[in-house]
Amino acid sequence: MDSQQTNNSILDVRHLKKHFPIEKGVLRRVVGQVRAVDDISFTIRAGETMGLVGESGCGKTTTARVIMRAMDPTEGSILFRTPGGNAVDMATVGKRELKALRACMQMIFQDPYSSLNPRMPVIDIVAEPLRAHGWKRKRCEKRVAEVLELVGLDPQYMRRYPHAFSGGQRQRIGLARALVLSPSLVVADEPVSALDVSVQAQILNLLKEMQERMSLTYLFITHDLSVVRYTCDHVAVMYVGKIVEMAETEALYANPQHPYTSALLAAVPDVDPHREWLGETVSGEVADPSQQLVGCPFAPRCRYAERVCREVSPPLEDKAEGRGAPHRAACHRSSEISLAGI
Repeated sequence: MDSQQTNNSILDVRHLKKHFPIEKGVLRRVVGQVRAVDDISFTIRAGETMGLVGESGCGKTTTARVIMRAMDPTEGSILFRTPGGNAVDMATVGKRELKALRACMQMIFQDPYSSLNPRMPVIDIVAEPLRAHGWKRKRCEKRVAEVLELVGLDPQYMRRYPHAFSGGQRQRIGLARALVLSPSLVVADEPVSALDVSVQAQILNLLKEMQERMSLTYLFITHDLSVVRYTCDHVAVMYVGKIVEMAETEALYANPQHPYTSALLAAVPDVDPHREWLGETVSGEVADPSQQLVGCPFAPRCRYAERVCREVSPPLEDKAEGRGAPHRAACHRSSEISLAGI
């Protein structure tokens, strides 16, 4: 990593692991571990958007929850640079300091229906972070009105309940709740996957507008690579708890270095219904994260796999230079094979 990237970084994740114990019997004896997040590292620079992509069950959401300290990490460090310029390790910080840091780090959830309490009016939902940090009710109401207007909702409806709003409007309420404390980092966990396509575009445009207005940095978690291309500056591809490729967005789309990334790109629908689909299907089962993996985790499903792929775990190393950041991939054969991009 170059010094410029380190100095500009707002989040620096190093060798992060999150393992869940497998318990058995009446005595709940631990007989194994599920390696949901298994030694990943990445950096997000201030003002940029980092996309974390991969199929369901690869560890994306667990990574987000560990970064936010909704879960404690098993190993690793999560260095977060506060607006004051101090670097704090979220992995080891105490509960009292963690509460103060949560004003700087907020999360947008996937489902706009289940993430909002149906028994609370909008004013209480959006004001909840403010009250947790000691704001008085009158001051809260003024701030809620400001942030609702900012995300495109009429403040006069703040006393209505979530059932009175559409899915897109509910996600705007969730965004307002995340932005009400003016955070510097927002973790967006599949923020548009539960919405109609037309509404997705509105929310994505709103996220970009808020990023420019409030100087936000995003960690954007999704399985939809068409969304990633529109929103993200850099992309990290996860598979079975590991990052298998990481690069600038355009470099990754044009020149993928890992067969799994190429397969994900091939699955993106083409807007032309008459064009022949040239994608390749990936057969086989996803590796079991509760088992000790030997070699490349994608090898059992990879058409290019050879003996070395099944026996030696490939390191995440530089493969091709992007415009301003290295292009890293964990593949033994990336220099020998030609993979299709978009």
